[in-house]
Amino acid sequence: MLKFTNFVSQKFKKMIHMKKLNFAIAMLAVAIIFSGCKLGKMIKLANDQDLTIDPNPLELKGDEVPFAMSAVLPPKMLPSGTMYTINTIYQYGDQEVAVGSVDFKAEDFPNSSSSTSRKSENFSFPYQDGMNPGTLYVEGVATITASGKSKTSPRMEVAKGLITTSSFAQPVVLTALADHGYNDKEELEPTNINFYFEQGRSRINPRLSTDGTSNSDKTKNMSAFIAEKNVTRTVTITGTHSPEGSETINSDLSSDRAKAIEDFYRKQMSRYDYKDIADEIDFILKPVVQDWSEFKAALSAYDGISSSEKSEWTNIINGSGTFVDKEKQLQKLSTYKKVFNDIYPGLRSAKTEILTVVVKKPNAKIAVLSKGIVSGSVSMDSLTMNEFLFSATLTPSLDEKEAIYKTATKSGDWRAHNNLGATLLEKAKMSGDAQLIEDAITQLEIAANKQKSAVVQTNMAAAAMLQGDKEGASEAIDGAMSSSPSNMVSAKLKGMKGSLQLMSGDYDEAKASFASAEASEEVTFDKGLTSLLTGDYGDAQTTLNGVTDSEKLSADAYYLKAIASAKQNNAQAVGSNLKQAVSKDASLKEKALNDLSFASFADAVAEAVR
Repeated sequence: MLKFTNFVSQKFKKMIHMKKLNFAIAMLAVAIIFSGCKLGKMIKLANDQDLTIDPNPLELKGDEVPFAMSAVLPPKMLPSGTMYTINTIYQYGDQEVAVGSVDFKAEDFPNSSSSTSRKSENFSFPYQDGMNPGTLYVEGVATITASGKSKTSPRMEVAKGLITTSSFAQPVVLTALADHGYNDKEELEPTNINFYFEQGRSRINPRLSTDGTSNSDKTKNMSAFIAEKNVTRTVTITGTHSPEGSETINSDLSSDRAKAIEDFYRKQMSRYDYKDIADEIDFILKPVVQDWSEFKAALSAYDGISSSEKSEWTNIINGSGTFVDKEKQLQKLSTYKKVFNDIYPGLRSAKTEILTVVVKKPNAKIAVLSKGIVSGSVSMDSLTMNEFLFSATLTPSLDEKEAIYKTATKSGDWRAHNNLGATLLEKAKMSGDAQLIEDAITQLEIAANKQKSAVVQTNMAAAAMLQGDKEGASEAIDGAMSSSPSNMVSAKLKGMKGSLQLMSGDYDEAKASFASAEASEEVTFDKGLTSLLTGDYGDAQTTLNGVTDSEKLSADAYYLKAIASAKQNNAQAVGSNLKQAVSKDASLKEKALNDLSFASFADAVAEAVR
């Protein structure tokens, strides 16, 4: 009986357990069905979502492709406990890049059952060759937050194609030569001889030696100077007088003293047979009458009286009254006699400045001597280092410049090493020879070790630009900028900095840099491109006109002008500019046919590339 009862009890428990298990399975099935319906409904409602991509088509900016995505989900698309994710994918050829996602969590949008849900995000992905053409897709993923169950929508195209106008940017490479220090233009050298006179007289007294040297010695020195027949431009004689005396006397003294020196000078020219040479010398006589300036300067430097006594003098001089009246007041001062004896004699003068032309070797002779020094047939000391470095500017040949600077490096002068490096960089620009760049860097490093200079740093930046090392170029430019560069060197740095900013997508900064950059074909081209990319289409066309005759950049300049014309909706100009571009570079035909900048000008493009 007991066994039977246990059997019935176990049977009953098993039946109860089976019913619970079936109930749980049933409930799970219901949940799965319910969640599947919820996810399906979310994916279905996603068809009504509003997605905006800006810019559209996508555009290359620097090394990245940036864009903003704004998404608006319809009401009821975010049931409680769910999340909707919008994934962005850029697909090109057989490859694709997962760009980023926007998550809509139901908990963040409590009113989503009755209103739309909005969210915006900025994205970018690195650009690589071959990414154009391509397409930006989105796919939605609806997820039950608690279980992680999800459902993905089919991909949807949101932006097709990629505009790569910015890739036209040209690297700017501007080298800088260290100043050779030689001026081949006419230079004037002053020779100063000051004659002094007795009180109230304008005759040259040979024995008078107010400043320690007698007038006799001065006339002998001047006579010897005139005898050398130096090429003289001007003889300026400033006649002065001391404060005492009447206005008439002082006026005559200043003029007569200056005239006395002129007469002496002319007499010596006649003595040494100047003939027509004398007529080429301009005599400038400057009589200074009743002017306290020189006296004030002498009084200030004078230590023969005290400061308070000097004040008595300056109070009278700066006060009211005529020149003569003031002199009469000064005569009443207790210190007058001392000042009269010590200062006044130095005011009775004829200060003479003779400007003669500095004797220099003709440029042709410098060039001949330079070639001889390079070949070894002429001694190095036949030219000064400044003259030798200058000789490199007399030839357009980079090979000859290189030979001169290489010879000059034997002196150890940092300028020679810098200029040799700059010349090698110029040759590398033309040939693309990477070894020349390495050789240039070696010379620049030697120069940098000898002299910290903005010029050397500028060339280091140029070398980095040629090697495609943007980071290195930027560091060198910053270093040069902080080393007090000259205006000329600064303009070169601004050109290279603007180029880097343009290639990095910093268009406004590039525009500012180009505004004060040294002019070059690449700078002009990049400046025009910058205006195009910042929406200043008229300025872009005007600027690009400056390089339409360039052998290297003409085709690209016309192509960019065509894009600017498209932005201004000028179909005729699109066609004419493109026709010029493809006539100079046939490879631009295919680019034009696939360039979304011309999407609205198919007929004009077809005609231009025919």
